[in-house]
Amino acid sequence: MFKTARFRLATLLCGLLLTTACSAATPDTAAAPFTDGNQYVTLQAPYQRDSSSGKVEVVEVFSYACIHCAEFSTYADELRKSLPKGVEFKLVPAPFNDSWVPFARAYYAAKKLGVLDRTHDLLFEKKFKEQYPINTMNEIADFYASQGVNRDEFLKIANSPEVDAQIKKDLALIQAWGVDGTPTIVVDGKYRSANIKSFSELVDLTKWLVQQELNAKH
Repeated sequence: MFKTARFRLATLLCGLLLTTACSAATPDTAAAPFTDGNQYVTLQAPYQRDSSSGKVEVVEVFSYACIHCAEFSTYADELRKSLPKGVEFKLVPAPFNDSWVPFARAYYAAKKLGVLDRTHDLLFEKKFKEQYPINTMNEIADFYASQGVNRDEFLKIANSPEVDAQIKKDLALIQAWGVDGTPTIVVDGKYRSANIKSFSELVDLTKWLVQQELNAKH
């Protein structure tokens, strides 16, 4: 059984306070547009990454159960496409509580079955825009079946020991990062987004942190 994570309301509602995103700083002539301890925090070393690829890593901690993740999904798609070479964008589903665990299982089953790219945004749309009843494991399986996925195979993978182990690993990593709300961005296991006022600002922050990491590697 997974322990329920504590949420900060300000984090979960980050997308509701719309402000003008910060502009990128001009090298050597302007102050950094984001502040450590405010818009982001630097995590303690040794830094824990989701993968060992060697590329600069951008991780969105998300859940299909989170309406703010649904709202951020189009921004996340644009962010992923805009990242420079040598940078990879990854998703880690947050199993914060029992009601969120089925969605984490769904993510890994969809990934294993090769349907993640075409179902990711669609699941958000069906659940939140069209308000389909997609909450339980059976209802989630029904959604994937409606998209041509073998329902029994989906459930077999979603409930497999391999997915159990992955979810436990994800939870430990998310806790090590200090993530307690979604969507949250973690760059290279080193920087975590914090007090963000808009989705545009979250995108700009991510790009800026990525550039800091790329500069540090050269």
